[in-house]
Amino acid sequence: MNEPAAPPRLLLIHFFGPGVADENPSKELLGGKAHSLMTMTRAGLPVPPGFTITTQCCAEYYAS
Repeated sequence: MNEPAAPPRLLLIHFFGPGVADENPSKELLGGKAHSLMTMTRAGLPVPPGFTITTQCCAEYYAS
């Protein structure tokens, strides 16, 4: 028998700050504000460190 495939892993939290940001942030995954903060971080602008909960996490929360 074939074993069922594991569900895709949810990336629930993304961190950003000096030296920490997604290489290609996704506006659909992060939302507009977090996308802008990560883009500014990658550009070297002074952004305080923080984190964002992904839109995928919110969708899973509302679905349950």
